[in-house]
Order: sequence, then structure tokens, then C-alpha cells
Amino acid sequence: MILRPLAALAVTHLFAMPALAQSTRPAPQVHSAREVIRLATGLAKWQLGRMGDAQHVSRITTETRNPRAWEQAVFWIGMTALADAGGPPEIRQSILAMGRANQWLPARRPFHADDLVITQSYLWAAKHGAGAGAIAPARQAFDYIVTHPPRVTLAFYQPPSGYDDTECLTRWCWCDALFMAPPAMLELWKQTGDRRFRSYAMREYWATTDFLYDPAEHLFYRDSRFFERRDSKSRKQFWSRGNGWVFASMARIIPLLEPGSPDRKRMEELFLEMAAKLKGLQKDDGYWAPSLLAPEDSPPESSGTGFYTYGMAWGINAGLLNRRDYEPVVRRGWGALVRAIQPDGRLGWVQQVSDRPERVEASDTQYYGVGAFLLAATAVAAL
Repeated sequence: MILRPLAALAVTHLFAMPALAQSTRPAPQVHSAREVIRLATGLAKWQLGRMGDAQHVSRITTETRNPRAWEQAVFWIGMTALADAGGPPEIRQSILAMGRANQWLPARRPFHADDLVITQSYLWAAKHGAGAGAIAPARQAFDYIVTHPPRVTLAFYQPPSGYDDTECLTRWCWCDALFMAPPAMLELWKQTGDRRFRSYAMREYWATTDFLYDPAEHLFYRDSRFFERRDSKSRKQFWSRGNGWVFASMARIIPLLEPGSPDRKRMEELFLEMAAKLKGLQKDDGYWAPSLLAPEDSPPESSGTGFYTYGMAWGINAGLLNRRDYEPVVRRGWGALVRAIQPDGRLGWVQQVSDRPERVEASDTQYYGVGAFLLAATAVAAL
């Protein structure tokens, strides 16, 4: 792509462009909206070239290579945002090709939110050339859920037989789930007019919020196992990416809800409350610490930072966040994300699959980290 001089782009707001090397200081260069999309497209192409080979992922799980599972699915959600933001035609084409190859099917577990997140990209595809057939399996999957609602509590108890046998996983008993399933159910409601999907999604979203949200800290516990967990300094443990999932979920859900509705008003209030807390937790280098209340000696971490930067930029664009107060947060976050891009083109400093804060290395990347970057880039470009 050939870039014209910045003056010819008529871009009002420019974003700090730090050097690729890790640094706590921003470089004096700038990014235009067009350059932001160019960077996002370059990263998307880097990842597209490695969808069938997971060797670039530091911690390969049983789901990493599954094109319908959540790790890859979040990348495709970012791709839909990039396509909407003016990414080249091959971005849209790759989404449609992925959906056709997957036969528009979710993953295998009928209730597990992680196995349903891929349907968000299918629902997008249905409106961008794939047709009604792209949503048929998603509608069948969610219809089964609303007609067979699980009757379990949200308490997280992992039995000796393993994580996947945890009973409450049939509901949204871990905060990540709020990004995975509810946006798809609400989009399905919008496309079909079937209010059962809206009712179920919002009822369960608020049940999870009431259970996992700490009203004193304005943050979410990952699940109930963390209610009493404290670090060596007696601080509560709030996982960055876990809260990032929730914060990003609201940016995707609020536009789908009716203006002025009680659900929308409540979610906007929750969004503002979390945004104010997160604003104060951003580190000087632009990142958020893996454990949000423990910033000292913490490594860069780009997946949580991607979701927060996305949410803050979206909030400004939506008129919910004051631009004067929050644009500096977005600038620092975007600068941190760009610095996380490594010399070989990968997005580094992505904490690997986990449910709590852990160590992070510069070479660590993951599909969902790239998805968060793409979401952030498109919201930043829109500013």
C-alpha cells in the first residue's frame, strides 16, 4: 500500500508510533488511521499464513489446531472487524472461506461458551455474502440451549476427572464466557427476531456479573475459585485477560441492545465503572499487568492490553467515554501493542492459554492475541 503524505489524508487524530523494540518510552513517529489499518492487515496476513501450523504458538492445547474452537475463533472475530474497517478484499474472502470449510458449525460441546464463539464470525458472514445458510447451525445450537437451559449453580468446582467435567461450564461461570457466547446470541436475535435468544443472553450475562463482579474493586474474578485467593501482599487476584474478555464483550453487546432499554443502561453503567478503574491501572509503558493489582516487575502483556485498548477506543467513539480523559489511555495502549510486534512479524507478549496471571515472553503469541490487536486497531482507526 502506498501512503500519501499525512496532510492529504485529512486525519484529525494521530497516534504515537513507538519503535518495535520493547521500550517504556514512545517514539516521536505517528500513525494515521490508514497506517493503523495497514499494520493490522500486515499482522492479519502474518497469522493467516500460519493457520494450519500451530508451531508458532508457545503452549499448544487440545484446541489450538481446532478451526472451530475459541483460540482461532477470536482471531476471526478480529478479522470481521478489520473487514468492516476497510481491510483489503482478501480479509472478507478468508472469513467466508473459513466458514465454508467449517460447514458453519460450532465446536463439539453444546453448552460450552468457548465452543460457540466461532458463530460470531458466521453471523457476520451471513450478512456479507454467505447467505442465510451460514447461520442455520448456529441457530440450531442456540435453540437447543434456550430450550434445555442448564440447571446448575455458578460455583466453580473442578472434579478429579478434569477441567472439562466441571459442572458449571454448561453455564457462563467464568468471566471469559461473557465474550464468547452472549454477543452471538444477541446478534442471532437481531437477525432472526427471536427474542428468546436475547432473553437468555441477558439473563445469564447478569447472573454471571452478579456472581463474579467485585463491587468494591470494579473488576471481575475469573471464577469463584479466586474469591479468596490473594498474592504475597494480600492483594486480590484479578486476571488481566479475564477482565479484558468482559470489557470487550460490552463493546460488542451494547450496540445490539435497544437504546434506553434497562439492559443497555445497566451495561453502559458497568462499562463506565470498569473503564474508570482500568484507566487508573494502566502502567506507564501502556500495558496492563497480567495481575491487574500487581503492576510491579510485571512483564508486558498484549492480549489484555488489546482488549482494553479496543474497549476504551470504542467507548470514545460511542460517546460513552470523555475523549480528553481517555484518548491518552488509548494512545499509550496502542503504542504498547505496536511495540509488541516482533521483528519476525508476530505479535509478542501474549500470555498463553490459562485462567490466571502467568509469566509472559516476548516470543509468546496466540491467535486470540492477534484477534484482540485487530479489534483494537479498528477502533483506534475509527477515532
